[in-house]
Amino acid sequence: MEYVIEMLNITKEFPGIKANDNITLQLKKGEIHALLGENGAGKSTLMSILFGLYQPDSGCIKIKGQLVKINNPNDANRFKIGMVHQHFKLVETFSVLDNIILGTEECKNGFLVKENARKQIMILSKQYNLNIDPDAIVKDITVGMQQRVEILKMLFRDNEILIFDEPTAMLTPQEIDELLKIMKSLAREGKSIIFITHKLNEIKMAADRCTIIRKGKYIDTVNVQNVSKEQLSRKMVGRDVNLVVEKEICEPGEIVLKVENLNYSKRGVSKKILSNINFEVKQNEIVCLAGIEGNGQSELIYAITGMLNGYRGKITLNNKDITNSSIRQRNLEGIAHIPEDRHKYGLVLDYNLAENMILKNYFTRDNQKWGFLRFDYIYKQAQILIKNYDVRSGQGVYSKVHELSGGNQQKAIIAREINSNCDLLIAVQPTRGLDIGAIEFIHEQLIQYRNNRHAVLLVSLELDEVMSISDRILVMHEGQIVGNLDPKKVNAEELGLYMSGSKRGVNDEK
Repeated sequence: MEYVIEMLNITKEFPGIKANDNITLQLKKGEIHALLGENGAGKSTLMSILFGLYQPDSGCIKIKGQLVKINNPNDANRFKIGMVHQHFKLVETFSVLDNIILGTEECKNGFLVKENARKQIMILSKQYNLNIDPDAIVKDITVGMQQRVEILKMLFRDNEILIFDEPTAMLTPQEIDELLKIMKSLAREGKSIIFITHKLNEIKMAADRCTIIRKGKYIDTVNVQNVSKEQLSRKMVGRDVNLVVEKEICEPGEIVLKVENLNYSKRGVSKKILSNINFEVKQNEIVCLAGIEGNGQSELIYAITGMLNGYRGKITLNNKDITNSSIRQRNLEGIAHIPEDRHKYGLVLDYNLAENMILKNYFTRDNQKWGFLRFDYIYKQAQILIKNYDVRSGQGVYSKVHELSGGNQQKAIIAREINSNCDLLIAVQPTRGLDIGAIEFIHEQLIQYRNNRHAVLLVSLELDEVMSISDRILVMHEGQIVGNLDPKKVNAEELGLYMSGSKRGVNDEK
């Protein structure tokens, strides 16, 4: 059989780690081929080699049976290979149109000509139901729309082999459904797709075949319709994974967080982003804020953590008014925060792992003496956290955070925040970008945190996670809490009605 792409016996080593160890991947024309593996298994490295960002130490690449050398992304584009990266490669201050044509611009008499490109982009947008606004500025559009821009960049260049690197990690459930439809449509058109993921549901929904790698090594290639999710997870992790969250019955204690009459609107805009928000989170309970993205959850969390100014209302932590407290004061009073944007708010990417572990408490007596950091102690503590939370990196505590996979960056933040042992843990999309084994572990950690007389405020777009881990669900719609639900007494379909605004009633658990 002739494959459109063959990556044969690929090996790639970095300082301290063999990212790819004799891996083979073969892609058929018109198929969606999933590449499955844990965080740090080597998936992105393998695809970066195919796209010309890295060179393999050994092994070869064939395109339609012909041996090729891909030295850089320009070579990849000449071979009609395109890639949507996990963290998008867009210029935020440029328009959608300018981002799509960047590097392939048409000029006439020294001037940039965009009309032909605009027409072609709108035809592609309509053909694949991508529905973009070519004149919108990228920083002003949603993550889902930014991803559509990345897809159009590939289609505009007439790429035939499309690589999607963790494409659903930052998307809402609705956006994920739309993306999978788009991928299937592209495959029907004859495009060949490599789909990097660790979400088993999506593999079962969209992929034809699946190649599994574990800790840099090739494990197996299977026909998706012939294997179960349990079999896939066992191949990926190397052990049986418990897909059902087990937890004890919640017995709430004292009130830890109390939010009263919280209102917020942007200056000069009459419509409120947050309207009369009232709720409590108690010891020994996990309260989940559920809702479709963009309904005020982010602004509410920013207000509680001190990242948002200009709101009205009252926020109390352990009976102490923190409404006007600084971010550091709130942290010291007992708030830990796993943010939704790990790069913007959670990490300093050019710092190493140990330095990132002390971002919130470098000034404490344990970490410094006479104004100087106690690096021996800091590195020793970081090594313990990295081991306990299985944060994988080439050089351990000395690894720069930007060198880690997205999932391992997330695990580093979770390790730091849970280890802070604060009274209130605010966890926003804590399992975003994590593989199924890591998700199982993080859920166990959140439940253990709750069982140790702490309060957890969870924000999640994953309905399965909301239903399985929450003790109580607060549903947000258009800046209001429209449901206060007991997950044992509501199903996913009913929860969806609340999230869409079709159903309301804030005391439904009673």
